[in-house]
Amino acid sequence: MTIMEIKERNPLLIEQLLEVWQSSVKATHLFLTDDEIEEIKGYVPQALKGIAHLIVAENESRLPAAFMGIEGHRLEMLFLLPDERGKGLGKKLIRYGIDNYGINEVAVNEQNPLARGFYEHIGFRVYKRTEQDEQGNPYPLLYMRLNSRS
Repeated sequence: MTIMEIKERNPLLIEQLLEVWQSSVKATHLFLTDDEIEEIKGYVPQALKGIAHLIVAENESRLPAAFMGIEGHRLEMLFLLPDERGKGLGKKLIRYGIDNYGINEVAVNEQNPLARGFYEHIGFRVYKRTEQDEQGNPYPLLYMRLNSRS
């Protein structure tokens, strides 16, 4: 697995990352309907193009297996192919982000308890909860900060 920051975000890469995003969301965001996923999917390419730091993990075939987006010190997105979950890749990406970009904050959907547990295992702790997501949808968010002792 190779981890690297992507500067040039060409259409093929965006398409590949969109596939990673969609398969990841379908596997982990069980509270979203297929229609909601399709609607959100329309915004993902722009988010991928606009995020300050786009970090991609490529598999042995040099295809994206996971990616994360970082803005400031906040992890804005982390998505892995379902087959890559549970193998340490997510943790490796987060550690890379902490070490190289100073990640110390993330927001997770409350209805995604596996994500909350993952970030808590790394050392993040909830400091705030909202009733809606950042787009005003009825999906509560948990805002988490990295515990300085982690």
